[in-house]
Amino acid sequence: MSKVLLINTNTEKSPYPVPPLGLCIIASVIKNGHEVMVYDGTFDEGNSLIGLLSDFKPDYIGATIRNIDDMDVVNPTSYIESIKRKFINPILESGNASLILGGSGFSILPKFFLDHYSSDYGVAGEGETIFPDLLSCLDQGGDPSTVPGVLTRDNAGGMPHRTFDMMHLPFSEIDRKIDYSPYRGRGSYPIQTKRGCAHRCVYCTYNRIEGCRYRKRHPAHIADEIEQAQQRLGPLTFEFVDSTFNDPSGHAEAICRELAGRKLGLRLRTMGINPCNASSDLFDLMCSSGFTQIDCTPDTASPHMLKSLKKNFTLSDLIRNAKLVREFDMPTMWFFIFGGPGETEETIRETFAFIDSYVRGKDMVHMTCGLRIYPWTDLHRLALEEKIIEPDDTLADARFYFSKELGKDKLISMINEASRIRPNCVPVAETAPSPEMMSEAVRMRDEMRLNEPMFRTLLRLRYRMLGKEMPLQ
Repeated sequence: MSKVLLINTNTEKSPYPVPPLGLCIIASVIKNGHEVMVYDGTFDEGNSLIGLLSDFKPDYIGATIRNIDDMDVVNPTSYIESIKRKFINPILESGNASLILGGSGFSILPKFFLDHYSSDYGVAGEGETIFPDLLSCLDQGGDPSTVPGVLTRDNAGGMPHRTFDMMHLPFSEIDRKIDYSPYRGRGSYPIQTKRGCAHRCVYCTYNRIEGCRYRKRHPAHIADEIEQAQQRLGPLTFEFVDSTFNDPSGHAEAICRELAGRKLGLRLRTMGINPCNASSDLFDLMCSSGFTQIDCTPDTASPHMLKSLKKNFTLSDLIRNAKLVREFDMPTMWFFIFGGPGETEETIRETFAFIDSYVRGKDMVHMTCGLRIYPWTDLHRLALEEKIIEPDDTLADARFYFSKELGKDKLISMINEASRIRPNCVPVAETAPSPEMMSEAVRMRDEMRLNEPMFRTLLRLRYRMLGKEMPLQ
């Protein structure tokens, strides 16, 4: 039986650490045919990797690359070289194990990473089917280049889609594969309810990584995973990590009904509430099933920019969503991106008019300047047409799109000014709170016995630093 070591190379812990969901699902898929070990580098950061490689002596090493950089246009941080130094170099120096790359970051830039990390093979997109097929081929001495979905340095130009049947997705059982204790204080237990995204936002890579067709898990299967994890770990927060939780219409409602019926006393949160499918029924079900926080990511509230970014909802949909947040008193983090194609001072004023009118002062607004350009997106094609980037640019170094009408400096100045007069609006430079701010937030939560989402406590501190009190509504 061959030995497989799966390595999480993501060491980013701000604003909170993210458990390696995909890697642990892969471990569940291949556990019957291989001796599998998962190494989580989030907190160890490669320090014990050399010793582990020596002791375990894997035949195959799968290394996942989650993020390329932090997408911060003001103070950008690339993860490429730190991953190479902490993880890839020790792997290459350790012996004869085949190195196989995967993960969302790899899938965006497969040829670059295969070359830069001198990897033998790559698995682009979903690995639950491709990775086991590749291991079987290698075990039998076959030709890996014949396995659909496997990329090599000689054949990494395209990314054929092979998708996994989500109805048979195994439970990740993250806490049984890694030490979950460091995540309990600040992180959440990730749950995926489906894959794929039918929308075509100009900057987004989800279509390329997961495909354009929704593939759903059964609500009872999702509830079983959550219930079993809570039985093992006790009370904790579960986070639905789909690109948009309430797409397609009806799936999120069915999940909430299943969870509410089991009366598990859950704490739930989710990213990506789509305003197009927001409804009183959805919010009522989310409250009854245990939701304590949501993220809403409209990116803009300008009608012109909604069309420019190719959003599937209107300003009226967005206003309805904001009213539902108020009606159900749902703690919400809002996310807006400024500077896309056609952005002007007027469209920015339209977005802030929405924020001022409909977003509560006790809810946080994240503001990002500039759009990160990724290969094969509509934004990439536009940036080439406007000669913002060259055709041979790998985009491994972060490149950002700024509307011609504003430019980078003007845009950053406008956003910074907006944050000074709106305490709940946080510019990208403050998105990751400092260690000192996090320590103060923890102390405040203990002293005041706060059970609110962490972002609310951080907002309290920001209001205090600006000499103001956070509003109750």
